[in-house]
Amino acid sequence: MAAATKDAVLGNAVDLAREVAIGIAADPADVGEYLGHVVEGERLVSHRFACAARGYRGWEWTVTVARVPRGRTPTVCEAELLPGDDAILAATWVPWSERLRPGDIGPGDVLPFRADDPRLEPGWTPTGDEELDSVAIDELALARARVLSPQGRDEAAERWYRGSRGPTAAGAVASQAACWSCGFLVPLQGALGTVFGVCANEWSPDDGTVVSLDHGCGAHSETDAETPPSDWPAPDPLIDEGRLELVARPAAAPVVDEGVVDGAVAVAAVADESAAAVVDESSAAAAVEDESAAADAGAAVEDESAADAAEPGTDPAS
Repeated sequence: MAAATKDAVLGNAVDLAREVAIGIAADPADVGEYLGHVVEGERLVSHRFACAARGYRGWEWTVTVARVPRGRTPTVCEAELLPGDDAILAATWVPWSERLRPGDIGPGDVLPFRADDPRLEPGWTPTGDEELDSVAIDELALARARVLSPQGRDEAAERWYRGSRGPTAAGAVASQAACWSCGFLVPLQGALGTVFGVCANEWSPDDGTVVSLDHGCGAHSETDAETPPSDWPAPDPLIDEGRLELVARPAAAPVVDEGVVDGAVAVAAVADESAAAVVDESSAAAAVEDESAAADAGAAVEDESAADAAEPGTDPAS
């Protein structure tokens, strides 16, 4: 193939190239200044014009012209808008199935089937052995076309543990107790159950989600919060005068003045002491009277004896 050389006929076809560029542009003003030409090959030259359209900074209108051997008339081969060296380009195209990220799937969206998904592995195919099939299907829950592979399980565990439901979340750090001691925790089965459970507390921000056992929140079943004093005064009682209920009260007991009671007690005590003194004086007087009577009786006996002794003719022995 012969080396490309300068071609005067094609190099001078600037006006033809501009006319073609204006013809394919949406607005004639989108075709800017002439930027020169490039020799693409033998009798093949591309003329370039700056693109003035909004959003296409650095792009160039490119019109390629050619001619036949020993011909003096240029012919347009193609015309298009191409990016220059400093053009703003879109990101590299990636299939939509690879561009999806967690949270992009909305109601009604369907993901493409991936036969080689490393997060899954074949499930259990019934073998006809009743014992093996019972263990695999009933106990291990393998009665599915594909089940979670070790890689899928490890990725899920790491994602959950490092996410907002793990021990490093702000709510877990501020909590007073971990989820493992909460009565609202529903443990998972299998290997994931040793690290995770499901929250079943409607008051918790994690209700219905998978949480790590060392996660926590303020809605723990065994914690309590101190009741702060109210900044508002106690409200006055509201009385519904239209629904008053009359209640009969029992008769009130008479009110006794404590001073009067104490005085009465003192007076009673003095009266008791006076009565006791009178009784004691009466007893003493009676005793004196008894002693006097006894003395008088003795004196009378002595006198009678003396009289008998003094009477003449009387035998003292009789």
